[in-house]
Amino acid sequence: MKLSTRARYGLRAMIDLADHGEEAVSIQSIAQRQRISDSYLEQLMGKLRRAGLVTSLRGVTGGYRLARDAQEISVGEILRVLEGGLDAVECPELTGKTQAVCSFSDGCVSKIVWKRINDGIHQAVDTFMLSDLLSSIQEPERKASGSKEDKNGQTDLS
Repeated sequence: MKLSTRARYGLRAMIDLADHGEEAVSIQSIAQRQRISDSYLEQLMGKLRRAGLVTSLRGVTGGYRLARDAQEISVGEILRVLEGGLDAVECPELTGKTQAVCSFSDGCVSKIVWKRINDGIHQAVDTFMLSDLLSSIQEPERKASGSKEDKNGQTDLS
């Protein structure tokens, strides 16, 4: 399975928004940091907004922000909005699309493999939350700044 630039850029934009918390972030600032064209990013944010993953605010201090907490948004949700689906193999037997016909459906044992692959992809992206990605980029920043965490995960900035 290969993800398109829509998915890769959209995920980067969502991580950027998560990194800014409640603050509204302009398309231009995200585009500059993530090296994505403004017009392409605007298209991606439109899809994410229509799906209820981001909200937009108008005005001088306007921009985009997450519609829900980063802990509540899965990578799978984001990817499905931007890609349309995540199945590695489109098998009519697995999708339940009765109008699609497969000439091998009666004796097909391959569908067991396709189902396991598709289920694995869905399980992986649906249990990986946007906050997990944010944590993974913030950890190296903490180490680089010399901050230390105690055994309870509290950061000592002294």
